Amino acid sequence: MNAVIKGASYILAHVPGMVIHNGSTQITERIVNPESEYLKQLPEHLRSYTQAVEYWPNQVYIGNKTPGELAEVEFPYYDKPLAGADRYGKFGEIMPEEEFLLLMQCADVFDVLLLEKGFVAAHKDALAADPIITEDIVARIKEGADQADIERFVNEEHAEGLYAGGKLVGCVKRAHDIDVNLNAEVMHENLVNKASNTLALLYAVRNAGIEKDDVEYVIDCSEEACGDMNQRGGGNFAKAAAEIAGLSHATGSDTRGFCAGPSHAVVEAAALVKAGAYKTVAVTGGGCTAKLGMNGKDHVKKGLPALEDCLGGFCVILSANDGVSPEVNLDILGRHTVGTGSAPQNVIGSLVADPLERNGLKITDIDKYSPEMQNPDITKPAGAGDVPQANYKMIAALAVKRGELEKKDLATFASKHGLVGFAPTQGHIPSGVPYIGFAREDIMAGRIKNAMIIGKGSLFLGRMTNLFDGVSFVIQANTAGDSEEGGVSESKVRSMIADAMKEFAAVLMAKE
Repeated sequence: MNAVIKGASYILAHVPGMVIHNGSTQITERIVNPESEYLKQLPEHLRSYTQAVEYWPNQVYIGNKTPGELAEVEFPYYDKPLAGADRYGKFGEIMPEEEFLLLMQCADVFDVLLLEKGFVAAHKDALAADPIITEDIVARIKEGADQADIERFVNEEHAEGLYAGGKLVGCVKRAHDIDVNLNAEVMHENLVNKASNTLALLYAVRNAGIEKDDVEYVIDCSEEACGDMNQRGGGNFAKAAAEIAGLSHATGSDTRGFCAGPSHAVVEAAALVKAGAYKTVAVTGGGCTAKLGMNGKDHVKKGLPALEDCLGGFCVILSANDGVSPEVNLDILGRHTVGTGSAPQNVIGSLVADPLERNGLKITDIDKYSPEMQNPDITKPAGAGDVPQANYKMIAALAVKRGELEKKDLATFASKHGLVGFAPTQGHIPSGVPYIGFAREDIMAGRIKNAMIIGKGSLFLGRMTNLFDGVSFVIQANTAGDSEEGGVSESKVRSMIADAMKEFAAVLMAKE
């Protein structure tokens, strides 16, 4: 039987300090043009924590609002705050930078992260008050270091500074003197990933209504890779985050596929569960510091806030079929193969039309499509347009070409079968999976019967191949009871086979 989606989580961490000091656009600008006007203006464009919480797409991401409600908000969204919005949502939360730095310290098991004593004392209780943070995690908070020691590590030992409120409050030290894979920048990036992964895992377990010990396997699908000079991407983020989250019965591994990674990982998890290898698998992805402020130059140039100021994280729990939860139908899998090519029509054909045709379905038989769900508030000012809408136009055009949609319905296809973009531009995070939590709810409530999650990736970024990448899968209403209603349940079939074998054996014995 197909694996089911038991629950999902989506978390954000508002980290304006990291936008300035750790985003790749800003790092590059400091190297190439240290007196840049952009770098001077950027601090004035950073949002406060309250502004980040009241931002409509962020509220959709953590589940307090739906994509449908966001569609009713006049675009753009950045200047229409949702007054009184809550930090906590049904899927997760938006954590402030101060608390997230403490969570990073809790995730550090090699004592490379130092926080100033006064900073720890000022914010420890706030992290402890977070309802998802366990006592075991709080117990990992260290007393803190002297400011003089932190400044020495940053100024003399190549440590990566940690900032909050514009002040140096800590640092991440290098973990090796000469190994570039363990330098301070990489260790900072990895701890950010691990901490956000941990937060997503905690919420996903809660949302799925399971116990931590129920999780047997964790798959991390982030875009970073941890290792050292002898095995640069050896891993294992999955097991490292599971340790801090308290998933003591879990093992795990990392899978990578650029932006398509999450979809690959969900398919792998569903296959593991269906095969019986593991009963419950968590697919998780943490935040990416490099993409903070990635389009900041365009935002600042046009007088907008620096909208890429949040780390993103998510987790999906898959388990053995419970007869209720929506299933991942492994018979309907789209895949961008080596021979597919990079033409948009070929890509959409391989990921959408081909798997549906193989299963006797039309493009219009899928109620909702979730491709790249980037927030257009971020991408349009940067010249990338509305990415989800561009995908829906291609899917609709293909449906018309195949005779499955009337030309007159092209204009309404996106509103009927699509979603507005609401996910942060955190690389792998927007690629299809942000809708899984809502899809589960919509299917169980009977609002839709199925949804297709589409992950796409740019493998050429790694300079190893010019190939594009992509994979898709369908989530559908649970079918476990269908055969029973028809009088032919799986258990009945097994019983009938067993009875037939006994009768056959009896006949053979009688002949002898």
